[in-house]
Amino acid sequence: MPEDQDPLNARIVEKQLFHETLGVFRIAYEGEGPKKDFEPGQFANLALMPPPEALEAQARAEAEGDAPQRRRPGRVRLVRRAYSIASPPSEKRWLEFYIVAVDEGALTPRLFDLNVGDRLFMDTKIKGHFTIKDVPDGKNLVTVATGTGLAPFLSMYKQYKGTPGRFEKFVFIHGVRVEEDLGYREQLEQFADDDPRVVYLPAVSRAPDDSPYTGYRGRVTTMFSDGTYADAIGQPLNPETDHVFLCGNPAMIDQLEAELVERDGFVAQSPRQKDGNLHFERYW
Repeated sequence: MPEDQDPLNARIVEKQLFHETLGVFRIAYEGEGPKKDFEPGQFANLALMPPPEALEAQARAEAEGDAPQRRRPGRVRLVRRAYSIASPPSEKRWLEFYIVAVDEGALTPRLFDLNVGDRLFMDTKIKGHFTIKDVPDGKNLVTVATGTGLAPFLSMYKQYKGTPGRFEKFVFIHGVRVEEDLGYREQLEQFADDDPRVVYLPAVSRAPDDSPYTGYRGRVTTMFSDGTYADAIGQPLNPETDHVFLCGNPAMIDQLEAELVERDGFVAQSPRQKDGNLHFERYW
């Protein structure tokens, strides 16, 4: 990007931390900005300028003739990452993102240092195929997330909760290591209280024995095999009535994909198999 062009086009308008390394960021384009239409489940890139030391190193390399030939002098490569959108398309004031700070990450520690009003880049091209656009009305939507993989499912439910017949049940299964990582817990519990179609099943895999946590202790991958899911819903998974969405840790996705295809007869959706009832996005 040319040196005289400012790439930062958005600002943080709200920042809520569940704890020091997990939070919700609401980000709006500057000025009037584009009011983006998108499908629930899609993602956008967030980015920051490289840190000063990286810019200084680039300038020295260019001055000494050691910069990569493919890079034009003065062109800055933003530090970026893709994040699923947690807000629904009907929310036009901002886009909401559910983000965890990764200690060794190039971007997230710096994002968490930002405050309301600080500027960053938010891509105007929203992308992704992890949506319910092709899911027929009236199905049970069973969503399984680990960590911040919960975000696209929040967008899906919020957008369609008021659409009669869009889904029969909406199941949120959310797996984390410790109870403190159950972001959006109060909101999801409220959804379940207010809407009889919603079921919320949190799973904590490393809750200490003396923890007051009373929910499911274990990994989301065992909920379907040990009877927990069937007990909560009143019936086991059924490929005739259910569409299952997986988002998060690739190991979780690989395991459940294999089990649901082999044991329960689900069909993974793909470019060749567009009418599949098992959908996944590796969010790592």
